[in-house]
Order: sequence, then C-alpha cells, then structure tokens
Amino acid sequence: MHATLSSGQLPWMVMQALLMHRYLCWCILFGHLYVSVLCFSLEQSDSLFQKPRLVLGDESVSGTSILVKKSTSLPVNGSLSCEDLGGVGSFNTTCLLNSNLYLSYDLYIYGTGNLEILPHVSIKCLTEGCMVTFNMSGNVNVGQHVAIIAGSVVIHGANLTVGNNSAINTTALAGPPPPQTSGTPVGIDGAGGGHGGRGASCLKNSKTSFWGGDVYTWSTLSKPWSYGSKGGSKGNSTSDGHLFGGKGGGRVKLLVEDMLYLNGSVTAEGGDGGLKGGGGSGGSIYIRAVKLKGYGTISAAGGMGWGGGGGGRVSLDCYSIQEDVKVHVHGGFSFGCPGNSGAAGTYFNADLLSLRVSNNNVTTETETPLLDFPTSPLWSNVFVENNAKVLVPLLWTRVQVRGQISLYRGGTIVFGLSAYPVSEFELVAEELLMSDSIIKVFGAFRVAVKMLLMWNSQIQIDGGGNTVVTESILEVRNLVVLRENSVISSNANLGVYGQGLLQLTGKGDAIKGQRLSLSLFYNITVGQGSLLQAPMDDDASRSVVTNSLCESQTCPIDLITPPDDCHVNYTLSFSLQICRVEDLLVNGIIKGSIIHIHRSRTVTIDADGLLTASELGCSKGMGKGNYLDGASSGAGHGGRGGAGYFNGRISNGGHEYGNADLPCELGSGTEGPSQSFGHVVGGGMIVIGSKQWPLLSLSIYGSLRADGQSFGKATIDGNGSLNGGLGGGSGGTVLLFLQKLMLAENSSLSTVGGNGGPLGGGGGGGGGRVHFHWSKIGIGDEYVPVATISGFINRSGGAGNNGGLFGGKGTVTGKRCPKGLYGTFCRECPIGTYKDIDGSDEDLCTPCPLDRLPNRANFIYVRGGVGQSFCPYKCISDKYRMPNCYTPLEELIYTFGGPWPFALLLSGILVLLAVLLSTLRIKLVESSPYVANIEHRSYHHLPYLLSLSEVRGTRAEETQSHVYRMYFMGPNTFREPWHLPYSPPDTIIEIVYEDAFNRFIDEINSVAAYDWWEGSVHSILSVLAYPCAWSWKQWRRRKKVHRLQEYVKSEYDHSCLRSCRSRALYKGMKVGATPDLMVAYIDFFLGGDEKRVDMVSIIQKRFPMCIIFGGDGGYMSPYNLHSDTLLTNLLGQHIPPTVWNRFVAGLNAQLRTVRHGSIRSALIPVMDWIASHGNPQLEFHGVKIELGWFQATASGYYQLGILVVVRDYTFHNLHQPDLSDRSNGGHPRKDAALVGKSLKQLQQSLPYPTHALSRKKITGGINGGLINDATVKSLEFKRDFLFPFSLLLHNTRPIGRQDSLQLLITTMLLADFSVTLLTLLQFYWISIGVFLVVLLILPLSLLSPFPAGLNALFSKEPRRASLARIYSLWNATSLSNIVVAFICGIIHYGFSSLHPPDKENTWNTRREDDKWWLLPTILLLFKTIQARFVDWHIANLEIPDFSLFCPDPDAFWAHESTS
Repeated sequence: MHATLSSGQLPWMVMQALLMHRYLCWCILFGHLYVSVLCFSLEQSDSLFQKPRLVLGDESVSGTSILVKKSTSLPVNGSLSCEDLGGVGSFNTTCLLNSNLYLSYDLYIYGTGNLEILPHVSIKCLTEGCMVTFNMSGNVNVGQHVAIIAGSVVIHGANLTVGNNSAINTTALAGPPPPQTSGTPVGIDGAGGGHGGRGASCLKNSKTSFWGGDVYTWSTLSKPWSYGSKGGSKGNSTSDGHLFGGKGGGRVKLLVEDMLYLNGSVTAEGGDGGLKGGGGSGGSIYIRAVKLKGYGTISAAGGMGWGGGGGGRVSLDCYSIQEDVKVHVHGGFSFGCPGNSGAAGTYFNADLLSLRVSNNNVTTETETPLLDFPTSPLWSNVFVENNAKVLVPLLWTRVQVRGQISLYRGGTIVFGLSAYPVSEFELVAEELLMSDSIIKVFGAFRVAVKMLLMWNSQIQIDGGGNTVVTESILEVRNLVVLRENSVISSNANLGVYGQGLLQLTGKGDAIKGQRLSLSLFYNITVGQGSLLQAPMDDDASRSVVTNSLCESQTCPIDLITPPDDCHVNYTLSFSLQICRVEDLLVNGIIKGSIIHIHRSRTVTIDADGLLTASELGCSKGMGKGNYLDGASSGAGHGGRGGAGYFNGRISNGGHEYGNADLPCELGSGTEGPSQSFGHVVGGGMIVIGSKQWPLLSLSIYGSLRADGQSFGKATIDGNGSLNGGLGGGSGGTVLLFLQKLMLAENSSLSTVGGNGGPLGGGGGGGGGRVHFHWSKIGIGDEYVPVATISGFINRSGGAGNNGGLFGGKGTVTGKRCPKGLYGTFCRECPIGTYKDIDGSDEDLCTPCPLDRLPNRANFIYVRGGVGQSFCPYKCISDKYRMPNCYTPLEELIYTFGGPWPFALLLSGILVLLAVLLSTLRIKLVESSPYVANIEHRSYHHLPYLLSLSEVRGTRAEETQSHVYRMYFMGPNTFREPWHLPYSPPDTIIEIVYEDAFNRFIDEINSVAAYDWWEGSVHSILSVLAYPCAWSWKQWRRRKKVHRLQEYVKSEYDHSCLRSCRSRALYKGMKVGATPDLMVAYIDFFLGGDEKRVDMVSIIQKRFPMCIIFGGDGGYMSPYNLHSDTLLTNLLGQHIPPTVWNRFVAGLNAQLRTVRHGSIRSALIPVMDWIASHGNPQLEFHGVKIELGWFQATASGYYQLGILVVVRDYTFHNLHQPDLSDRSNGGHPRKDAALVGKSLKQLQQSLPYPTHALSRKKITGGINGGLINDATVKSLEFKRDFLFPFSLLLHNTRPIGRQDSLQLLITTMLLADFSVTLLTLLQFYWISIGVFLVVLLILPLSLLSPFPAGLNALFSKEPRRASLARIYSLWNATSLSNIVVAFICGIIHYGFSSLHPPDKENTWNTRREDDKWWLLPTILLLFKTIQARFVDWHIANLEIPDFSLFCPDPDAFWAHESTS
C-alpha cells in the first residue's frame, strides 16, 4: 500500500496532500448547505410527489438523504424504525436501507430480522469516536459501493456480506485511547503514534533506542478494542491550528454467527500527519465468524507523516479463512526518515492462536515489542515477516509456542537491550524457520526446538564480554540446516545440542563462538565452504583460550579423560568441542585452537575438507623462540627450533618439550622486542577420541593440520635499516585415540614448523608431535590393520632464511605394539619373520629358522603376525599335503618307507598275485577236458579255426559235383563291402543262364552291402575305442555272412542255374567264408541231371585253381590259407591229405609274419619257402604251387593267394601254347617238372600288378598275376593311420615256454594295472580336469587292458588267441592315454615353471614337481613289454608245432605223418 518515496516524489506528494485536505473541507461545507436546502424543499412539496427523488452530485441513490442531529424529532436509539432511516420494511423482518445517513452522534440499531443496505448508500458519522451499531439476528447485506464511516463500527448478524467496493471505514476517526498509555508521542519532533507497533521517530533514524508513540493493549491482543493514537507535532504548528499530527484509527467489530463474505474493505488505519506531524497509529479490528471468504481487505496500518505511525491490531477469530482476504498491519511511511517507517502492528489468528507481525516490506528500524507470552494455552505459531522488526525487551522472557516461530523476508527479532547485554532469553517451539532474516540477542540465548532451518539468515549473540552471562544453548532435537550464507555467532560460550542432523550446507554457512560445543547429534556435516570456528579471529579471543596452557607442563586431564557430559564449561581446556556425535563429515573447515572430538564413532575429512589448529597456539610457550638484536630463532616443540642469524649474531632455537608418547601441548611462538614488532604463533592442538571413548574410524581425504605460523615480513627501524625478522612458530599437537585410520592418497596430516623471516635470518620452527594411541590392536585371528596410509604425514621443521637454520623434525609415535606387530601403525611383521616381545621397533622382527621348512613349502602370511619362533608355513600348492608337502602318491610311498621299499613291497605283492592267478588259471582252464580235446584237434588239424562251411558239413558227393569256387571281391569293410563281378566265369558258363546270373549278382551284392548306420557306429567307435570298433566290425561281418548263406540257401530260387534238379533242391550253390571273415565265396555244384559229356568237360576246368588267402596282413587278421574239407578233398585227388595239410600248416606259419605294410619284403621269405619246402614235395605228386595276387578292385585293393596247377592241365588250358608232353603220364616226377616249366612260361606271360589292372584270365576269368622276384617289387600297398602301432603289435614266431610266458604276462598285467592306478592318482592330484582328460582320451582305453587281459588268460579254446589279440589291441590303444598324459604334464608343469617365484617367498625355489614323468614312462615301458609278451603268447597258441619253422625241407616233411 505504501512504498518508499524518492527525493523527487516527496514535495509533490506533500503538495497533493494539502490540496486534498482543503478540497475535503470545502466539500463538507457545501454538503451541509445542500442537505439543509433539500430538507426544507421536501417539507414544502410533500403533496406534489408521491416518491420524491433527489440526485446529489455524482451520487445516484434511490431515496432521500437524512441528516440526523440531536435536536431532531426522530426517536432515539432503540426506538428507531426502518422507515425512520428512510428505509423500507422492518428490522424484525427485512429492512432495505436506500437513504444516505449523516449522523452527528452514535447510532444503535437492533432487530430480529434481516438488514440490507442497498448499493451506493452512505452511512457516515464523522465525529471522532462516533459509534454505529447494527445488532441483527438475521443476515446483514452491505451492497456495492456502500460506505459505513464512523469512529467505531459494530455489526452483528447471522451472515454478513460486504459487496464490491464497499467500505467499513474508521480511518482517522479514533476516540481517545485508553488512559495511562503512551501511544501519542511527546515532543515536537513529528514522531508517529503507537498502538500495535511503535511509531517511528526521525530524531535518529539509525538507532533503535528512539521511537515515537509506544505500544499498548498487549493483554487484549486476541480481542482488540482500542483506538489508535495521534501522531506528534513537527515544530511549532499551532499557528496552523494543528496541535498534533494524524489521528489514530478507529475500531471495527464484526460478529457473525456463520459466514462473512468480504469483497470490500474493513479499515481502521491511522491518519496521515503530513510534513508537519507524525502519522497516527492504526486502530483495532476484531472479526468473529465461522467462515471468512472473499477477496477484500482488512487493514489497521499506521498513517503516513514526518514519522510514520505504528500499525494497529487485528484479530480474526474464524474457523476458516480464505487466502484471498488481505490483512495489513504495517507501519506508516516516514517522510522525515524514509528508511524508518512505523513499526508493524499485530495480526492475531484467535482460532489458531497464531501471531503474525508483517510490515508489508516497508523498511523500518522501529521495533514492535512483544511482551509476555501466554503459557496456557500456548500460541501455535509466531510469524515475523516482510521487514518487520520485533523486540523482546524484558530481562527474562520465555517465548514459547506450540508450532513454528518463523522469520521471513527481512523479519527481525531482537532479544534484550544492546546497552544491557545481561538478559537471558528462552525460545521454545516445534520449529524455528528463518529466511533472509535476523535474530539478535543481547545476553544469553536458550533455544529448544525440534527443527532449525536457516536460509541466508543470522543468529547474532552478543554476550558483551561479561563472564557473568551464562552460555547460550541451542537445543535442536531433530534437524539443523544452514544454507546460503547463514551464520550462528556468539562472542561468548555457545553450545549447540541435538539428537538428529546438523548440516552446514555450503559456502558462507558458519557457526562461530568464543568457545563452541556441538554435541548429541548423530551426524554433523560441514559442507564445502562452511566453517566451524572457536575462538574468534582476534588475538584476544585466542589468548583467553590458550593462556592457561601455554606455560603449563601439565597435560589437561579433561583432554585425556573428558567428563561424561558435553556441556560448555569455561573451565575446560577446549575451544571447540564435538562431543557424542556419531558421524562427523568435514567438507569445509573446522578451525580452533584446541579442538577436542570425543565420544564419536567416525570422523571423515573429505578431499576439500580441513580440520585445522594451525597458527592458533601460543605466542610464547615453553619452547618459545629467542630474539637477540634482530636474530630470532624458531620455536621448539617436537623438534628443536632452528637457530636465527642476523648480522653475525646467532640466536639459539627454542628447546624441545612434551612427551612424545602422550603429547598434549600447544605449539610455541616467538615474540618480537615490542608490540609493534609483531609475533608468531605456534600450532594449536587437535585431540580426537579419548582413552575411555576412542574413535572408531578416522578417514582423511583432505587435510588435518596443526602447523606453526611463518613470519612473512622483516621490520625496518626509523633510520630505514633492517631490524631482522622473527623465527617460525613450532608445530602443534595431534593426539588421536582411535581404532582405525585411513589416510587416502593426496591427503595430509601435518604438524610442520613455520618458516623463519625471509630477510632477517629467522630460524625455522620445530616440528610438532603426532601420536596414535590405538585403542584396540587385535592379536592373532582378531587382528585388523589399524591404518591404511596412502597420503603424507609431515612433521618436518620450518625452513630458515638468510642464514637461519631449519627447525628440527617433530615426532610421530604410536602405542607399543603387541607380539607379531611392529611400527607406528602396528603392522604385521614381514612374512618369514617373527616377533615375540612387545615393542614398535622394526628390528624386533627376527627371521624364521629354515631347518623345519619342507622343500615344497613357503612361509605364509599369518594374521596378526607371528609371535613365536616357529613360523607357520604352507605348501606351494594346495594339492600338496601337510605337514611334509607330499603328493597323495608320495604320502602312500613314504608311508611304506620311501620309493625303494615301496617298489620292493609292491613288486613282491604283484609276483605273489601273479603266481596265484596262474595257479588258478591252470586249474580252471588248462585242466578242462574240452580244452585238451580242442588242443589235440588243433594240433592235428591246422588251421585251428573251423570255417563256416565246415560247420555246416561237406558230404563226399559234393566234392565230386563241385564245379567252381567264386570268391567275393573287396575287403568286406563298411566302405567297400563284398561284391561279385558281373558275367559268369568261363568255368560255370555252361551251367548258368547268363542273364539270370547277372540278376543274381545284383541281388547278392545288395545283400552283401552294409547299412549306413553300421558304418557310422564303426566310425564313432574307431575314435572312442578302437577295440570295440574291431569287435563291432567282426560282429557285423558274421551277421552278413549268415545273411548271405540264408539268402542263397532259402530265399533265392537258384533260377540262374541250368540244372532243373539244382533249382528244385536249392543245392546248386553254397556260400562259405574263411574263419577270419575276410574272404567269402560261393561254391557251384552240378545238379546231376547234366549230360555225361558236359559233366566231364566242366569238371576238367577245375584246374588251374586259385585259392585266395584269408586275412588282410594286419595284426588282427594275418594272411592264412584256409583249406576246408571241400578243398582238401578236391586236392586229395592229386595229393595225399597229410601232405596237403602239412603244406598248408607250413605255409600259414610263414604267412602269419607277413605284414601288408611291408608286403614287398615280407613275401620274399614266403616265396623262398614255397620254392624250397613246398613245391619240391608237391611236384612229386604232380602239383605246382605259385604265389599270386587276384581280384583287384577299383580302390586298389587286391587279394593274395596261390595258383594250384596239376599235371592234367597244360599251358593250352591257360591260353598258352601247349608245352606239355602227354607221353609222360606214368611218371609224376617228370610231369611235375614239365608243369613247372610251363608255369614259368605262364608267369613270364602275366603282367605286373598296377593300379589299372589288366584282365588276364588265369582260370575262369579271375583278374590277377603271379608274384615272383621281379613282380613282388611292383605290389601296391596302403598304410592306414594305425600303421605306427605295427611297430608294437605284430605277429611273431612262437618261442615256447608257455607257462613261464603266461606267468610273466600275468605279472606285467598286474604291474600295468597298479602303475595305471598310481598314474591316475598322480594326475588327479594335479587337477580333476587333467585326470578326466587322461582317463577319457581315449575313453575306457586306460583301464580296459586289465579286464581284457584277465579275460584272455582265463578264456578257453577256441577263442583264446582271438581274445589275446583283443587284449593286445586294448593295450596298444591305451598308449594314446599315455601320450595325453605326457602332453598334459608338459603343459601343466611347463607353464608352472614359467611363473616367476614369489618375491616374498625366496626360501625355497624348488620346482613344484620335477618327477611327474616317471610313472607315465614306467607305464609306457610296461605296455611295450606286455605287447611283446602277448605277441609271443599268441604265436604259441596259434602255432604249437615248432617243426613248421624247420629250415631243412627234409626235417620239415619228416613230421608229415604226425600232421
């Protein structure tokens, strides 16, 4: 409403006020004359107008205007009717007032009905103190633009409505104020009147001790009913007829039973005093209603004048108040002192019991005194805002409310009087909220709130330097937050207590005091740029705190063992105490001479944080520096001060003092010869924790300092000559009682001495003292490192200048460490050392003895260090077993006395078990009658295995009717199964239909083919377990042979045969195979219904006959000539069976050593044997045998066999010229010679074998050729991926001694199994992964030889040799596992050897294990020996007749009779 005026606007406003005053007087005068004339004219013309109307100037009111005087004939007071006032209706029903009323005395209207004042009606009583009362039981409606003007206005009704632009106005119409009040100022300085707030005085606008009219009626604050006071006169103004300034405001009372709807204004403002008088003070407004709504205005503001009037008093007793209603109680503007308007009045919410003092942002220096506060009931809130200034002037006052005390937007509360700062004040509330405001306290201040929030605000406590005044206490139970340059300061003792959080948020926030105690908070946060400080910055404040300690050599007991309470006590040693605070976070600055933090849990100093007592110690002290004619030495403390030097004069440095093991002294300083010379101050003291209540954790990311002061200037005397400078102050003390310290990187803890003067040769100050008193040092397993040091601890002395010496280093000590720990920070003794006495010296850690350290062990870290001479150790790997660091295998070996005793014991056990197994084998196997029978049969009938054709039996007539044996081509593998060639051979061309035969070939070849899954299974087994793959192949071959036999015997209709009898009886063809299932064939027979001539011709084509060897030249299937009964009978027609059997046995003995991989060289001994042993005897019977190859396939596979030629067939039968001589038919030996000659010619005519085989019909159209010394070099052969195993597995000649050999095999089998288990144990010890790799690559191969060997040894004929070969195959396959074992061992131990040894463990540099290869090597050796033994064993089983290898042909044939 009011605003501060500029100097240019002030004269214009003064002139405007005077003109308005004169214009108002003229209007009132003309108004009275006009009303008198109007009343007279109405009386004369009453008969002419039924409803007289009169327009008054700019007023437009229906009805008449009535002038009421005391001499009128109208009824007075309660007897007035609605019509008497020019209205319509009745006060007991509804009265409509439509006439203006001009009163000269009080008006009282009473009724039980409704009252409605129509728009534009005015009810005015301009007499001071005039009272207008409307006491209605019904509703009261004040229309728009209605004016009710009087000194006092009282309206009572059920509901009250004040329309737009309507006014209930008592401004400047006050009656006399209450007696014995000083609201009207005394004097002629033009001061404003007072009421709710003091009037302003412009006598001294910068002092609050001068004011105009004073306040009154504080006791009726909730129901004000007092007039405002007049303003004072300015100078001698009686010549103008104005003795006083502006008049006081009147009174308004609105009593509404339900709703008050206010859209107009209710005012009781003080009158304006102009330039020659002070403004009047505001009056009183009291409103009682259930609901207050609208957007109107309620104002009891002070009037303007030379000195502005104080605000009045407003009280609203409403359950609900709409916020749009505006309430003003501000002071009036002061023309004489624009910055010091009248003080604000009071606005009291009687329903909420809330007091609001608001000056509407009008600047003032005048207070609004708040006197006693009620205690029952307590007020809820107190608000001081908008530049209001409140004064609590009493000697002792308790300000207590139930809710908030809030200061906003320039609000100020002043407690006490500045001239008498001895008062004590209490402020009790739920919350103290301050924003851009100030609380000033002159005396002691005690605050008890739950929450203190400050925003750009200050609490200033002035104790006046009087020790009589007790300390100030701010007890905030929950939350203290300072933001935006908020400051709490006291030049006396100050304590801030709480139970919650204390937070100084940022830059400019501070709490300062002469002595400062912060206690009972669970957390204190000092934000970046914030400050906690005690004492203040001046030397006098510092001296008050430090003087008692500077000359005392006694350690203050309260710093070591502080009292249980945390109260502020000036007898205690600290200057800044933080007590009973759970966590302290410092990101700003904590600064004090003697900082004591105790009974706390953690203290954290962030990177920007600083906890400092630097340059706040003693100016003298026990180690003060000396000054001697310009030469000043540094002060001493933990280190001696550096000597000073100036113009040849030397001043000795200050001496050391204090106890390094428990320091509690301030740093010393140096004083010059005079006060003007200045002085240097030593470092202060920081004590964190106590003996009884140590700090749990101190984390320093920033700085903690107690440094001495450096002297920064040299002095010059009056002559301009240099007087020298002062030495540096000594560092202070940092005493830490704590459990754990963390000094982060780039952080620092320092007690550095100050530097000497730069030009005067000042000596450097000595370093201070740092002591770490560890409260709990764990021992053994309970040890936890007490310190983590990554930053800097600086205790150095200050630097000297120009000849001045450096100060001595200070001390850094720690509590004596228990056994196993050493150093200031009680670290663990290095690994390999022990310490069995208490102390902190590093030399106490003694090296551990090495005589009890195993080879594969290193000394280990022991938590808490080693406190005895026996140092614990650990094996270099967890795989080794304590205490000797052996592997599990070594544990087993050394359990039996060591390697050699264990080897001997194991060997003995193995031999004993082998003997037992051999005995058991003899009893179970060799004593069996079946075995003896089989052996006898095998001995006389070689080969020892029966063919499938023999199983089915061969009758004698079949021999006579046999025509031709047609062999299947191919190796009978899954990739290349058996198959027969198309086109019938010449031998059987006469007994078959060629087309039907070709169809038969298609069908038989499809039957002989394998399914895809059979080959897939074989491929998988070949990778995983080759012996299983071989068994699978043999099983499928046997199934295939049975299938072929079944097909030819039962399913095929033999339609290709010409013989009707053969087709009918299904006997023209039979399928057979060798025992090793490598060669299959189909025998063709005559049906018996052929012509005799045809039969003779067909039978004559039997020879030359090709007999193909079984086997493939491999280990599992060696080459052999299988002579079944049919062949024996066929050849028996030319050769005695005994001769033929002996020949077959000898030839098989030679063929079993032929390996396909070396076939070129291996066949030469066979050809030599045939030439030396076979043919000479056979030729005697007219038979010639030649070695040949037959039935080559497109893949390059061919079969070996023999070509049998008898004397009945000469060369013309072989498509060669006839060279035989029939005349020699009676002489077999000669015939044999002739056949031999013809065969030689035949052999020369046959081509050499190549990949592209030529088709040469030797007999019946079989592809092939003879093998001799010339052609053997051209034989093709292929080596498979298992060829290297042929070096280990190959068929040999028998050696005899079967029982001894079987005993050796049994022994080696047991040894192999034992070493295998030991090897697996060794690799399991390496790792479970390596163990599985060795065991499963290949799967089953490593452990299967043992059961396979037992099965072979304990098996019975006729499968012993076959099972022995399987055993040998498993043995060879297990070599892959051994190779994997070597690879894993090389990888594991190779990589482990590349790792450098641990630098800390240099006692034992032996490798983890350098004998890992021993067991795999032994196992490899055992398997190699086993393979050779098994080969001999198989040879003994398959060839029991050693005479088959006789080099002498005669000796060989000498055993013919036994065959």
